Amino acid sequence: MRVLRIDEHSPFRRLLGIGGLGTGIFFKLEGNDTLGRNESRPARLMGVRDYCKQHIVIYYIAKLLGAQPSGFPFHVLPVGNVGDDSAGQRVIADMQGAGIDTRQVKKLSGVPTLFSVCFQYPDGSGGNITTSNSAAGQLTNGDIDSAVRFVQPNSRQVIALAVPEVPLDVRRHFLTEATKLGAFRAASFVSGEVRPAWDTGMFDMLDLLALNQSEAEQFAGSEFVTENPVPFVIQCQNCLRTRYPGLSLVISAGKHGAYAVTAQAYDFCAAPAVAVASTAGAGDALLGGMLAALAAGVPLMHVGSATKKQPEEITIETALQIGVLLASYKCLSPHTIHPSACLDTLVQFAADRGSSFAPTLQQLFVTSPAAQTLA
Repeated sequence: MRVLRIDEHSPFRRLLGIGGLGTGIFFKLEGNDTLGRNESRPARLMGVRDYCKQHIVIYYIAKLLGAQPSGFPFHVLPVGNVGDDSAGQRVIADMQGAGIDTRQVKKLSGVPTLFSVCFQYPDGSGGNITTSNSAAGQLTNGDIDSAVRFVQPNSRQVIALAVPEVPLDVRRHFLTEATKLGAFRAASFVSGEVRPAWDTGMFDMLDLLALNQSEAEQFAGSEFVTENPVPFVIQCQNCLRTRYPGLSLVISAGKHGAYAVTAQAYDFCAAPAVAVASTAGAGDALLGGMLAALAAGVPLMHVGSATKKQPEEITIETALQIGVLLASYKCLSPHTIHPSACLDTLVQFAADRGSSFAPTLQQLFVTSPAAQTLA
């Protein structure tokens, strides 16, 4: 199995992350009428594996970079809590199976692992019910301080990742400490968190911010129009120029692709058309693919205006393109993590659609150290 090369010359060699760790189940409801307050309705229990945000993002990073718990060649260290229950044990085992170091994931007694019951109507709409008293919600500043002390002796080349499903104030403390370390700071937020994060200065402590369309609308204060997105992108760029000149913004545009925006330029990567099994987790796959590429030294975006090329005309050479490719590949799976995702399957996925990786990127392809050990 091949991975992206990480060595002493790579920009980043470790990721420290916080965010939700948990699981869930999916029901497919019968009938499109909105579920009533006192209604009982039959639904089909789907064989879908659901995971929470931090788990999804770091899984892809670990797989693309060949991470191992030993820290070589890349170290993925999540910070979080699960319950001392079967769901928590399964989440930890799944992360360990991907090469993730779980020593900073605590099992708490008396509280459940973060769990979500998702339901979907036949027309594709739906919602979920999520544990409000979960172990994830009990993450504290003290947990952050312990983890930061763990990495401080080797704090160079660190990515600090903060994603939802743990308290916002704890994420702010995490970013404060990551800033002291000199880490590269990346985050995402749900729509209701964007303005509070803005008001409390969290965006001042970020290098990369990943948002979907509705979340980006909260950031820019204007509407994303799919038929004419350029004015919205320019508005986001103006926000960066006036308030956050050092911040890079990534906006997922769903099936259309994604934008990377800085104060100086923006780029667009169209998504290849796929037979969608589920889009759940695609935005997290986008972020995971991009961070893995950045860790290996791949540039975020093309310099200059947004590309007009169609997906089949594109030579893959940026982190944005790798992220969009991974997000599209994820949509082939009903699970929130595509179990077959790795660099080799991405290369084949691109080739099947007439795309190829640039020679400069192919030079980063190496056999996984874990595979070499097994051989």
